[in-house]
Amino acid sequence: PIVHRKPVSNPIQLICCKFCIKDILLSPPKRTIMSITTSLLHLARGMYNRCHRLIIPRNIHTSAQLLHGEYEWQDPNSEDEVVNITYIDKEGKETMVRGKVGDNVLYLAHRYGVEMEGACEASLACTTCHVYVQDEYLDRLAEPEEKEDDLLDMAPFLRENSRLGCQIKLQKDLEGMRLQLPQATRNFYVDGHKPKPH
Repeated sequence: PIVHRKPVSNPIQLICCKFCIKDILLSPPKRTIMSITTSLLHLARGMYNRCHRLIIPRNIHTSAQLLHGEYEWQDPNSEDEVVNITYIDKEGKETMVRGKVGDNVLYLAHRYGVEMEGACEASLACTTCHVYVQDEYLDRLAEPEEKEDDLLDMAPFLRENSRLGCQIKLQKDLEGMRLQLPQATRNFYVDGHKPKPH
């Protein structure tokens, strides 16, 4: 341990960290290099112990983080979760797909190569995932949010059964639903931006 003596006229200050300032008092030739080294070593240990207590441990997460618009496909756990739907493209070609409860219609289309753009990547900033929902299934969907309605008002070829695919989540009572793509969509997000399929 350091023995503190009366201050001398010329103390040397050592700043160990922004929280701790310690004085090492040296009386010129009376102290040997060994005693100075020992004092510094004790001081360093004391500062380390004090500063080390200030460190707050944090857990490190090793799993990948999904960002807005990213989608990770997971197979259904059982047949009870399976929801089969059909996309009808602009030319009338039908594509039957096997989804699961909770799937997003836009990302499911990308998974199966259906030509549905989704320029804003499901952030409700465009109408490029505009679809027509078969009338008998329209009432089974959750009510659209005000923002979705506002965007659909600007969509070309708007119909009574228009919805944005990114806002439709599959549920078991949507089994057999048919979604038709409009003849054209308008990209309000970024002109010419077309995201890569998920």
